[in-house]
Amino acid sequence: MSIPEENQRTDAVVEPGPAASAPREPLFNIPSAVLLMIALCVGVHLVRLYLLTEEQDIDLMVRAAFIPVRYSGEYLFDIYAVTSTVTYAFLHGGWSHLIVNMVWLAAFGSPLANRMGPWRFFAFWLVTAWGAVALHYALHTGSEIPLVGASGAISGMMGAAARFGFQIDRRWGQGRFSGPPLTIAESLTSRTVIVFLVVWMAVNLISGMGYLTPEDMGAVAWEAHVGGFLVGFLFVGFFGEVRPRAVRMA
Repeated sequence: MSIPEENQRTDAVVEPGPAASAPREPLFNIPSAVLLMIALCVGVHLVRLYLLTEEQDIDLMVRAAFIPVRYSGEYLFDIYAVTSTVTYAFLHGGWSHLIVNMVWLAAFGSPLANRMGPWRFFAFWLVTAWGAVALHYALHTGSEIPLVGASGAISGMMGAAARFGFQIDRRWGQGRFSGPPLTIAESLTSRTVIVFLVVWMAVNLISGMGYLTPEDMGAVAWEAHVGGFLVGFLFVGFFGEVRPRAVRMA
């Protein structure tokens, strides 16, 4: 099943503590779990660009991208039908798609990873990536267009941020979402959260219609963004948190 490159579909779519005990936060404070995800996404993109031939890259896309028609019964159900529900998130349609996603991953993934710890964060990435492809598949069951990109999972991180009301606790020198998650009712009555939801949905719908996106990003799968966001928003409370380590001041 050969998929032309031009048809690739991308899913690209404070609570401060006491000043006396708060260490000075570094300019770049990205946890190792987030750095690992960024390194994987960038590394895969570099391999595709500089180490694979065009034919090899198409073969990789067929095997690693999420292609809805693979599950229609017309094709043999193989291991790639299982693994592509995860591997698609590490492929990107171009440099613009990759860079935009990595910036948002650093911004929303860092306080979430600092709160959850690396293993819960990886599990959260996995579940939201599945949520993204689930909604995308439900709306595009017979599509042969491959879905690639990390922004379904990143949208899940944005949904999680909304449940915390975007409140960041910096007392431990990390920058982590603070307090227990808001209830869904509390989230939907928060002016900050409501404004964010309206703007976020508007941007996704506009970009899904082909506006506000660079030419090398291709079509934006806003449905995958919504799927990932809903999973992150609804289920972030199940992923718990790690206790922050106290910072000793000299």
